[in-house]
Parts: sequence; structure tokens; C-alpha cells
Amino acid sequence: MQQAFPHLRGKPLAVAAYNSPRGCILAPSIEAKRFGIKTGMRVMEGKHLYKDLIIRTTDVQLVRDVHVRLKRITRDYSTIVSPKSIDEVVIDFNPVQIVIRRPLTEIASEIKARIKKEIGEWIVCSVGIGTNRFLAKTAAGLHKPNGLDVINHQNIRHIYSKLKLVDLNGINHRYQARLNINGIFTPLQLLDAPLDLLKKQVFQSITGFYWYRRIRGYEIDNVEFLRKSYGQDYALGKQTSDPEELSRILMKLCEKMGRRLRRSSKAANGIHIAILYNDYSFWHRQSLMNQPMYATRDLYRGAQLVFNQQPYKKVVAKLSVACYDLIPSAKSQLSLFDEGDDKLRKVSDAMDSINNKYGEFSITPALMIGLDNTVIDRIAFGAVKELEDLYLK
Repeated sequence: MQQAFPHLRGKPLAVAAYNSPRGCILAPSIEAKRFGIKTGMRVMEGKHLYKDLIIRTTDVQLVRDVHVRLKRITRDYSTIVSPKSIDEVVIDFNPVQIVIRRPLTEIASEIKARIKKEIGEWIVCSVGIGTNRFLAKTAAGLHKPNGLDVINHQNIRHIYSKLKLVDLNGINHRYQARLNINGIFTPLQLLDAPLDLLKKQVFQSITGFYWYRRIRGYEIDNVEFLRKSYGQDYALGKQTSDPEELSRILMKLCEKMGRRLRRSSKAANGIHIAILYNDYSFWHRQSLMNQPMYATRDLYRGAQLVFNQQPYKKVVAKLSVACYDLIPSAKSQLSLFDEGDDKLRKVSDAMDSINNKYGEFSITPALMIGLDNTVIDRIAFGAVKELEDLYLK
């Protein structure tokens, strides 16, 4: 945000989901962090710490464009680049080590310089280098916001001696309590803990084996699990119980979900609906349909069918839809009984092509007319799944 708007540079700034007292802060600037403002705080909490805190809402397209440019830079050094969040990527150099024949610290410095030159001079980043993803992330956090650190077998004990358990990525307060009960109070003690203690007493599962390997620098976090579902959710800025308005919002969520489903060449057999009401009560239900769903129309019909089963008519605060039980979208699977399915499939693909070329929702179902400012495009800053389309090419 400060890169795009120079007048905001050097000022305490926070990007929030909504510019309202209860809006959630997604990303505080370096200047804001100095006042103790953190991700996850409410806007009113941030302004309590610094009354003149500047609040801006997310510019989704700007953030995505920056991420795409970051991806292009990093892919010049390795073909294996994985997003960890909207502002974090992992570069795997193992397949290209023999080819590059350059120190990784030199490459890291070059990447940092290119980010400043090709993305923006106000943008800084921390780079961590390690034998696995865990150590690389730990190294990246040592000297934020503009560090470059390496953790290897020579300095690993020294680095761990300066950290707390909760400084380690993946160790939350619940895990820390488990470790403490078993006499482990520091990262060094975790490093020295025997496998049997971690597996049988601390974690009482295979998780103990994973931590035994992870903290020693062995890679065990590069497993990619097959996607089992696609989903969209939306926290309503203007909460409502109006069934017509909720149906229109549901249609837009189904369209966004459907485009991702079709881009992966999948169809879905099941639909799940979840609703959070403004009294904080919760309802959800799922159902398998008679035929696979591919087009937005079919996804919406299935979603509306499940949505109509809710036993309450209360004000909705958050609406979520997901499709599951995914299968390949082979033509034979989609049109066993109805030739019209094939035509609908072609219409859906044509609409996706138009939206790909001219921008999201350039062409939409009639039910979505007028929803431009109702379901606002958002980025899940800590999520990876919505970034996957950027890495398919």
C-alpha cells in the first residue's frame, strides 16, 4: 500500500477488512508495529494504541499483481516455487543446485535487489535459507523486516539458544504446554529430546516423529495433498435475513467457486452450506446430488436446495458454500442422461473464457446483476488455496 501511495510512506498504517471499529487488521505497516499494532487486532484496538492510525481497506488486484511479479522473479532461479501465503513463497533449490553453482546467499541478495528494482523501492522482505522449509522460515524471522539469514548444522544450536518455543513456526501455546509438562522448555531441549519421548509422551502420535525430523533440518513439509473441495465464504457487511438477497449472494459465491472448480477440470458431487447468524449461533448441512455439478447453475441449484433446509429465519452474518467429492469433469460423466448438460458445459466454459479475458464478472448470470459492491473481492492473507491458479502455468 505504501509503495503504491507515496504519501502514506513512513506513517503508521494498517490494512483492514473493513474501515470500521470492529474491522479486522490484516497487515500493519512497520511504523504501526512499533506501537504494538498486530495482525488480527480490531481497528478500534489499533487506534487505542495509536489514535492517528491510518486505515485502508484491501486493494485486492494490487496485492495479486505484486504476488504475480514476485512469482516471476523467483521462478528465474528455480522451477519449484510454492506460495505459503499472499506475501510468502518457498523456493526449492534442490533440483537446480548443480546447475546454478552460486552461493544461495548471493542469490538471495540478488532477489532482494530485484524486488526493490522491479516491484518497488519501498518494499522490503526477509529471506531465510535452511535445509528444510521450517529452518528457512525460522531464519527469515530472525531479523525482520529486511533480514537475510542462514541456519545450518554449524549454527543451529546457537540460533535455537536465542529463541523461545513459541518463536518456532508451528509451536503454539497448546503445544508449548505439552512440551513443558514433559520437561521441554527451550528449542535446544526440543532438539535434544529423544524420538520416543516426542512420539509416545509429548504428542502421542506421528506428529512427534515429524517434529523430531523437522527441528533437525530434514524436509517433511513438502507433501502436497490432493484437493478434496472448493469453497467460498463471505462475511456480510450489511447483515440480512432477506432470502432473495441471500440467494443473490449465494449465486455469486457459487460463480466464484465454480470458476475455480472448472479451471481445475473437476466436477463435484456434493454441496455443503454453513451459516453464522448475528446471534453467533451456527448451522450447517451437506448433501450429495443425483448428478455431478460443473456449471454454476447446477452448483447454485444444489446450494439453494441445501440452504433452504435451514430451520431458522435469522439475520445472517456469514455465509459459506463448498463443493466436495470431486471427480474429473469428463464429458461422459456430465451428460449421461441429458444432452442439455453438454450445451450448458460449453456455455459455462465460454463465460469463463470471457471473464478470463476481460476481467472477473464481465459476464454473469442475471441473478447477480447489481452485486458488484455487495460481495466484495477479498484475499485470505494466510491462505494458499486461492493462489493456486497463479502457479498452474
